Amino acid sequence: MRLSVFRRAHFNAAHRLFNPGWSDEKNQKVFGLCNNPHFHGHNYELEVRITGEVNPDTGYVYDLGKLKEIIRSRVEEKFDHKNLNVEVEEFKNLIPTAEHICYVIYTLLRNEIEPDYEVSVKLWETPRNYVCFPAEG
Repeated sequence: MRLSVFRRAHFNAAHRLFNPGWSDEKNQKVFGLCNNPHFHGHNYELEVRITGEVNPDTGYVYDLGKLKEIIRSRVEEKFDHKNLNVEVEEFKNLIPTAEHICYVIYTLLRNEIEPDYEVSVKLWETPRNYVCFPAEG
C-alpha cells in the first residue's frame, strides 16, 4: 500500500532579489520592492511530502521523527534567521527566489532520504504565494 506522509516546518529569512549582471534600473523594474538593497524578510512555511510503501513491521511509510530531525538539521538550522544572499552558500551565485529556495531545500532533503521514497517540497513565501518541486500535475 502506497501512501504519503507530510511534515510542516517554518523558518524566517531575509533576502534580496538582484541580478548582478543587470543595471540597478533593470533590477528595480523587474524585482521592485524585493530588490531592496537593505534586504527584506519572509516567514516561510515548508511542507515536505514523503511517498512510499507502508512498512508492514512498523505501519509507517516513513518515521516522522526522523524526517523532523532531517528538516531541522538540513533546512531550519541552515536558513532560519539568516540572510540567504550572504549567509547561505547555495545562494552566493543563485538568486534566492522562492523557486530557487524550494529547489535547494528539495536537494538538501533528497540527499538525506533513501531513494526508495518520493520526496516533494512546498514552500510558502507568503500566505498566498507558494512554489513546489517537483511541479504538481
